[in-house]
Amino acid sequence: MRADQLGGLLARHPDRLERDPVGNVVLRGELLAWSPSPAGLQAAAAAGLAVAREQDYPELGQRLVVFRVQEEKGQAIAGMLEMLRTADPDGVYDFNHLFTRSGTQAGASGGPASRLAAGPVRVGLVDSGVDRSHAVFEDVEIRHWGCGGAQRPAPHGTAVAALMVGRSAHFSGAAPGGSLYAADVYCDEPTGGSVDRIVGALAWLAREQVGVVNISLVGPGNGALAGAVKAMVGRGHLLVAAVGNDGPAAPPLYPASYPGVVGVSGVDRRGEPLPEAGRGSQVMFAAPGSHMVSAVPGSPPYRQVRGTSYAAPIVAGLLARQLPRPDRDAAPRAVEALVRDATGGKAGNISNATGHGVVGSAVRVDPARLR
Repeated sequence: MRADQLGGLLARHPDRLERDPVGNVVLRGELLAWSPSPAGLQAAAAAGLAVAREQDYPELGQRLVVFRVQEEKGQAIAGMLEMLRTADPDGVYDFNHLFTRSGTQAGASGGPASRLAAGPVRVGLVDSGVDRSHAVFEDVEIRHWGCGGAQRPAPHGTAVAALMVGRSAHFSGAAPGGSLYAADVYCDEPTGGSVDRIVGALAWLAREQVGVVNISLVGPGNGALAGAVKAMVGRGHLLVAAVGNDGPAAPPLYPASYPGVVGVSGVDRRGEPLPEAGRGSQVMFAAPGSHMVSAVPGSPPYRQVRGTSYAAPIVAGLLARQLPRPDRDAAPRAVEALVRDATGGKAGNISNATGHGVVGSAVRVDPARLR
């Protein structure tokens, strides 16, 4: 499914997207430099690479530069990347990879909402847009980043957000009524989900001092994203990420597979691992990922959802109850507390399918409850 989604984007927007040498979809003609050295900048200038945009991120202690490869002058993007890496072997240079959402929506069912007071939990989201007008967010404080300030609600971002902080008469997320810091990195654009946008979103969440951040996005390893993740983990943030739905034999996906990230897989209503979910040492927990509903824009207001995308926010919401702000000492304690709450795991034995075990089973809202 992810391959089909990316292939469709590439077919519709060949002027803005292309594939890297191993087949991953990237923004056409763009290379990323993560805090490039003077030698790297000199090499780029000598090769005629233009700086498309750049941004300092003091919250992460780094700077991101996006170079534009000028194809009309015969510059080949793969060759330019190799040149930069050779000129600055200690630097971090990479393509501007495109990341995709890790879940699906299916059949639908609706139900009424009620007014409830907001709670003290703070949690971050890097995803697509959230429908702030949905009843489950009636008393939820939502702060927005991205899209030039425009609101562009999307089904995926809305469903993921609801599983963290949403609540109504018949629906409750893992941290109902908490404050949501929502970064939209898609904005209904074909280049949405690019690494430079994700890095910018993480920097904003670091600046806002949000302790736990959910990232239900997947893609290949990328040097700039790895640098941003390392900086946030080192400052005491907990990053929670879906491990993806490419199947148990698929190679690890990122950012879930980076060190320090809480990778989350999904289980069905019987507690069995989803057959499409990724497996491996990157899996730290599993949570409900099928036979469940979440909020979506429009009518009906709830739909069935499936995938690790919807398991990850449950774990993020549970952790956010323990870590409202980044804290290097408190972050591991929050994870340890969740390990103690996990079911189905064996002491000292971490499963490559469910990690330490299953958490958040009570958050699952069965479709039958909303009929």
